[in-house]
This record gives sequence, C-alpha cells and structure tokens, in this order.
Amino acid sequence: MAYGDRVIQQDLTFTVRRGEIFVIMGGSGCGKSTLLRHLIGLKKPRSGTICYNGLDFWQQSPSRKRHIMRNWGILYQGGALWSSMTLAENIAVPLKEYTDLSAGQIRDVIDLKLALVGLAGFQNYYPSELSGGMRKRAGLARAMALDPEILFCDEPTSGLDPVSARRLDQLILELRDSLGATVVVVSHDLASIYTIAGNGLFLDGETGTMLATGTPQQMLDAGNLKVGEFLTRGRDIEPLS
Repeated sequence: MAYGDRVIQQDLTFTVRRGEIFVIMGGSGCGKSTLLRHLIGLKKPRSGTICYNGLDFWQQSPSRKRHIMRNWGILYQGGALWSSMTLAENIAVPLKEYTDLSAGQIRDVIDLKLALVGLAGFQNYYPSELSGGMRKRAGLARAMALDPEILFCDEPTSGLDPVSARRLDQLILELRDSLGATVVVVSHDLASIYTIAGNGLFLDGETGTMLATGTPQQMLDAGNLKVGEFLTRGRDIEPLS
C-alpha cells in the first residue's frame, strides 16, 4: 500500500474467515484505516491481491466489482450520517438505491434495523439530537440495511465513553451471532480488542509491515516486544466471559 513514493505497508498476508470478527490493530499512523480503504475498494494496492471468495477484486469488471461491494456494509469512524436527514431517511438511502422494495417494506426494514441496535422509536430523530454512542449505533443500522455478508467498522468505539464503548462492542458481538455476518474492525482500543477479536493482525508503522496475526493471546504468546507492549500497556485486561 503506497501514497506516491511512500510505502505505507507491505508484505501483508492474512485470511478473514467467514463469520468471525477480525480486528486490524496497531498504533496511530500505522496504516490501519489505509488498509481498510483498500479492503472496501476505495484504493487499489500498489501490488498484490485482495480476494473475496477466491476472486481477485481488482481484476473484476466494474459491474462485477459493484456486485461484490453490494454485499458489504460500512460503519465509518464518525458515523457519516447525513445531518439533514432523520435516521429513517438515512437508512432508507441504500434501500431506495439498491432494492425494489415498496415504501411500506422500506419502513419495515428501517424499524427492524433500528430495533436491532437499540434505537426503536428514533426513526424521526436527526443525528444532532443523538449522543455520540447513539449516532454510532444509527450508523451501524444503516450499514446493515442491505443485510451485508461483511461488515467493515472503522474505529467504532473512538470518541465514546467507556460504558458506551463496551455497549457497542456487545452489540457487534450480538449482531455477528444473530446475523452470521463477518466483521472486520479497525481499532486501537485495547478493551474493545480483547472483547470482540476472534482473529486479527498487528500493523507496525516503523517497519511498514505486519508483526503478528491470530487471536490477541496468540499474538502475545509470539513474544514480539512491540506487540506485547501494545496488547498490555501496563494493564491487566481480561476478555469478557
């Protein structure tokens, strides 16, 4: 992955398994969000392949790329809700754009998605009327509008207080379990990583490559000093039972 002559990361090799929560972790500026932009088709890698179900994404025709991307949902770091639209109108956008559902069916989907994220009854609220955690949940509801096979989340707990962050973590776990979606999360939030990560990789900004992959415990057991410092940071954090 590169911007101009500057290589951000190289020699990355990893597999995301269907139905798991895969966390891309590392310190600030190491390339986590850049990797996510590559994974969701916003930026082409300088070299290498990104495959979905065995298909090299960047070798597909434009129409085939759009078909593949149709199966993705994306929760952006700031929620990325349109401020001039209500929550219902925000969630309706992809439904109107990509489905043939009637107005009544779209309302039913909106009600269902908001209920799944704990926002039943908030259809007519505007983003400015919600707390930060509620906006993140509303963004998650929109990301799930089209029942994606893969849900991408960029720093879902950033800017949230610890209680709201853990609630969002629990929501991601519940959605994975109930919907069977594969979830790819960018995060440097240690509590969140230990709570949700079933697998993941650690990116290092200094060496410009990955230093470890696996569960958080497997990464710790590998004995890399940088990875160990990141995953402990002087604190004892236990995953939820």
